Amino acid sequence: MNDTTESDAATGPATVDASPVGRHPAHEAPKTAVARRSGLLVAGIVLLALNLRPALVAVSPLAPSIGESSGMSSAAISLLTSLPLLCFGLLAPISPRLGRRLGMESALLVAMALVVVGTLVRLVPSSIALFGGTVVIGAGIAVGNVLLPGLIKRDFPHRVGPMMGVFSMTLFTGAASAAGLSVPVQQASGADWRVVLAGWGVLALVAGLVWLPQLRNRTRVSAREVREASHPVKGLWRQSLAWQVAAFMGLQSLTYYAATAWLPAMLESAGMSSGSAGWMLSFSSLLGIAGSFFAPVFAERRMRPAMVTVLSTALCAGGLIGMLVMPVGLAYLWMVLLGLGQGGAISLALLFIVQRAPDARHAAQLSSMAQGFGYVLAATGPVALGALHDVSGNWTLPLGVLSAMLAPQLLFGMGAARNRHVTEDASLAGRK
Repeated sequence: MNDTTESDAATGPATVDASPVGRHPAHEAPKTAVARRSGLLVAGIVLLALNLRPALVAVSPLAPSIGESSGMSSAAISLLTSLPLLCFGLLAPISPRLGRRLGMESALLVAMALVVVGTLVRLVPSSIALFGGTVVIGAGIAVGNVLLPGLIKRDFPHRVGPMMGVFSMTLFTGAASAAGLSVPVQQASGADWRVVLAGWGVLALVAGLVWLPQLRNRTRVSAREVREASHPVKGLWRQSLAWQVAAFMGLQSLTYYAATAWLPAMLESAGMSSGSAGWMLSFSSLLGIAGSFFAPVFAERRMRPAMVTVLSTALCAGGLIGMLVMPVGLAYLWMVLLGLGQGGAISLALLFIVQRAPDARHAAQLSSMAQGFGYVLAATGPVALGALHDVSGNWTLPLGVLSAMLAPQLLFGMGAARNRHVTEDASLAGRK
């Protein structure tokens, strides 16, 4: 079709017909088909991203029901929330290999299949099945975490900022939905907590069905690109820029998951009711949706990425310090600051993975490194914060330490924000 169009342009007015827009309707059909495929691709990405948190986040609000029904200890239930983070980190290096072997489209379909299978396994009335299904779900989400940024880099090279904003915003939307809806759904339906957890797998099934057309509408690549994609990037772990991206990813994840795990307990210890404390966590997640969307858009179009990094860190600092000074009286203000700051930080971490990579192959490999290191580091956050609380007997020391962690987060974020690319050769690191 392109050949015909170029030929028509060369022959001049003879090709112009009497249609109102001066083009033959046949010329519009390919454009309509491309627009339809593009819209379906965006819808698929949104649905995939929407499934990268709910099946795991839903465990936290259902924890009392899980403990009462299964007799599991609080420590065992908390392991259900830390296991997925370890899966994210430990399985991240495998994801690019899976993407190279199967193709990113097929690998992402496998990711959704794993989420569906994991949720079904958790229906079995057994603690082993509960933990085993959680690991399977974590494996599927790890693949999606790593490959989706590379897919966006490949298919939306000129709209990376907005698309990463949509991606990050959808992550927060999925998490907020699971946190806010799981208990009301259980109460309204009277269903067992296992059924409620499995219900989130229906969303993954829908995402997989919507994604199916992408298997036959793959982006065509040259033979050279196919050869390049057949082997991993060399020397990435020796590059300072890659480590800056990975460290920022890890530190902001640690701050987010540590604060999320203990925020209700902090507010309850300050005198807030358990119901209100849980709502504050949901409210903060809702604000995170806005922060995660606008941060990459501003970083690409309106402000320098370094300035957005400073702003997101300052918002987090304000929220944490506020929790130290007056946790209950101005709780809504602190949740606004934390939500916007944490949403912006995770969105920037994902954006830096894409911006610091020259192509989709590097993006997938850098995503694997950053998330592999980052989520293993993040898994230590909730445990460390709880241990500090046990030692001190209050939340002053944990909040102080968490606030202090923002300093290295800002330092590494400023390094990751610089306009450079990781490279194949470690000796060329930092050069475009």
